[in-house]
Amino acid sequence: MEQKPARVRIIDAAHQLMLTIGLARATTKEIARAAGCSEAALYKHFASKEELFVTVLKERLPRLNPLLKRLVVSPGAGERTVEQNLTEIARQAALFYEQSFPIAASLYAEPRLKERHNEAMRELGTGPHMPIRGLDAYLRSEQAAGRVRADADTYAAASLLLGACAQRAFAYEAAAGGEPPQPLDEFAASLASTLMRGVGA
Repeated sequence: MEQKPARVRIIDAAHQLMLTIGLARATTKEIARAAGCSEAALYKHFASKEELFVTVLKERLPRLNPLLKRLVVSPGAGERTVEQNLTEIARQAALFYEQSFPIAASLYAEPRLKERHNEAMRELGTGPHMPIRGLDAYLRSEQAAGRVRADADTYAAASLLLGACAQRAFAYEAAAGGEPPQPLDEFAASLASTLMRGVGA
């Protein structure tokens, strides 16, 4: 069987290691070993572990930011309602946080490493605040189109929706059964419906 290209193997290995041992402990040396290449070969494709982490988020996790960018460009495309769009955003966001939280959680146990990671995110122009900005921008585009109330606080609405999705990723692990009370699709639909009662035109 033909071997995958080195870049693909590196991203696959990074994704698997970050999921199993966390971002803090997944060194570039370990990632290179799991990918079957040298550490020098890894650095030919990625300037840093942080850049590799961002690539894993973009290429191996649910694609939340591309969805938001597409909706900002054409908010009313395909005649979908704002509520339908928010339902899909909530669904993708919940999946994204569910899969990214185990990767990044280990950083919070090592403050110095977390600060270095945050600095790298700033240099790369990304970070966990970007989906909030993206959803805020989408809601403002719908506001301009008259489908969201003119007096609605779009930043607060974006924060509420994405905050609920992030909370769902870890809030129920200690609950009986260890699962959220609603299935994902039901959660996304009810969240969007509730939000629309506050911001809908």
